[in-house]
Amino acid sequence: MTTIPRLPPLPGIRDMVKLYKVSAMKQLSQNFILNEKLTDKIVKKAGNLTGAEVLEVGPGPGGLTRSIIRQCPEKLIVIEKDRRFKPILQMLSDAYSTVNGKMDIIYGDIMRTNLTPLFSESFKKSWEDKMPRIFIIGNLPFNVSTPLIIQWLHSISERNGPWEFGRSRMTLTFQKEVAERLVAEPLDDQRCRLSVMAQAWTKPVLHFIIQGSAFVPKPDVDVGVVSFIPLANPRTKHEFKIFERVTRHIFSFRQKYSVRGIETLFPPECRKECGHMMYKLTDLNPQTRPMELSVEDIDKLVSAYKYLIEKHPEIGVYEYRASRKILKLSDTIKIDVAECSTL
Repeated sequence: MTTIPRLPPLPGIRDMVKLYKVSAMKQLSQNFILNEKLTDKIVKKAGNLTGAEVLEVGPGPGGLTRSIIRQCPEKLIVIEKDRRFKPILQMLSDAYSTVNGKMDIIYGDIMRTNLTPLFSESFKKSWEDKMPRIFIIGNLPFNVSTPLIIQWLHSISERNGPWEFGRSRMTLTFQKEVAERLVAEPLDDQRCRLSVMAQAWTKPVLHFIIQGSAFVPKPDVDVGVVSFIPLANPRTKHEFKIFERVTRHIFSFRQKYSVRGIETLFPPECRKECGHMMYKLTDLNPQTRPMELSVEDIDKLVSAYKYLIEKHPEIGVYEYRASRKILKLSDTIKIDVAECSTL
């Protein structure tokens, strides 16, 4: 059993924030967790970090960082955009090094950082094998959480970045509403594009809700802690971009029949016919509401859409919201349903 390292005495998190005068910046959507019992609780949900490699996103004043260090990872990498935290993070790195711990600090934008070189080949596992001892943890700024998880889901689908090493796990914070959407199942009012995208490639789990009052400064919303376990067998075989495109169109009219969103994939000249043809090909009801569709239902619709654009490439370039004129289709597109028996 690994013993908890005895770090040299350090000022408390609140004291360090006051010492270095690093108040949260509104433009960076910063909200700090200064309660170490709470940061310990978050880190515990990430799993057993002992001897692992851990990436922390946005450590800020180092609340989560301290809790991670106490779990004795073999290596901790932190990526922080705000250089005001440099003296605090360096102090934590120096303290961890006294107990033979390794902490690398990278100052940069997580959205633009190449994560692949950060992890060791010795931790690599095959996708079908058990999960590697690689963990991603972060108290994410609200303004980056949704675009970042979409970017990482894309990486998971292509098995690059941290997912070149296998099914690396993530434990991240989101606004309560976003957290609930990520885990929303069919028929749930919160079901949306984000739900489908997350559940197509991972198993998202909402562990608990943190009251906004636990953060400094206090945000207007509560926060959810969500873990993501990449699926050994994703629920779709389609490329991320086309799956996301179809899903986005389906949920563009959340309160209407799902066929209404599907129709916007096509130019006006053939919109109705192509939209209903996709439902004939998949044997789905066009009057199904978007939140009723499962990942597998949407997977079938993507297959039908790919079939149509393979037969008629000109409709594949159509963009519903594009300002420029798209090639007008003068002929009604005729499709023989019998040809589509392989879908």
